[in-house]
Amino acid sequence: MIGWFSPIVFLGRRQRRLGTRGVPVFAYHKIASPPPGTADPFLYVSPARFESQLRALKQAGWSSAPLADTLAASDNAARKAVLTFDDGMANVLEYALQPLARHQFRAIQFLVPGFLGRRNEWDIAKGDVPEKLMDEAQVRDWLAAGHEIGSHSMTHRNLRRLNPAEARQEIAGSKKALEDRFGVAVGHFCYPYGAWDEAARDLVGEAGYRTASTLLFGVNTLNTPRLQLRRIYPLSSLELLAKIRHRLARRIRQPWSSPQRQDNKCEQ
Repeated sequence: MIGWFSPIVFLGRRQRRLGTRGVPVFAYHKIASPPPGTADPFLYVSPARFESQLRALKQAGWSSAPLADTLAASDNAARKAVLTFDDGMANVLEYALQPLARHQFRAIQFLVPGFLGRRNEWDIAKGDVPEKLMDEAQVRDWLAAGHEIGSHSMTHRNLRRLNPAEARQEIAGSKKALEDRFGVAVGHFCYPYGAWDEAARDLVGEAGYRTASTLLFGVNTLNTPRLQLRRIYPLSSLELLAKIRHRLARRIRQPWSSPQRQDNKCEQ
């Protein structure tokens, strides 16, 4: 029966099998129900759904791991999973903090220090709905709860479209800004829009980050380049197919010259 239902449930049979081959890094964005008019409803996970996903992971014998653990994973017999959140949405603090504590999971939030306490202007610019971002006090609450922070660049610009000086400020400048502001080491980076190239990757390494996360699909082993970590959207198989159809439809409607083109993003 579980096998029959696996395409429509999170952590179905295929997902569990994939997770034994390497460490899965789950890519979350917003913990809330999709609001009317959102450009991408698949970036939202409702609070109830998030709770059920953590419960499913826990019941299946999975536990959370820091991103650094992906660097030493030859397989994933220990059933470790990494939970990441992109952008620093305030709804993550509001709706994810207690479920994470209840199920004994830890996570990392990739922040955009140039927009702390403001709104997701990079989404609004392409017609999406506004969302509040965590402010300094909320980030401190996140850290006090035992979670980590990483950088999602200074202002969430597409690194492929920047000159070297601009890209260095987005990458290295954001690391310094977060470390100075919060007094913690920031060793992990996440490419905005999942967009990167060799030049951006090299700047991430030059800045001293231990890892960098992409949106390329898959799990991570010792053979995965540390600045090209793969991630998985926390969706069922059928939801992933629906997401692909949704993204393809959006691309058909948008000109390829759009400044928001996400060159390296793998549509999962």
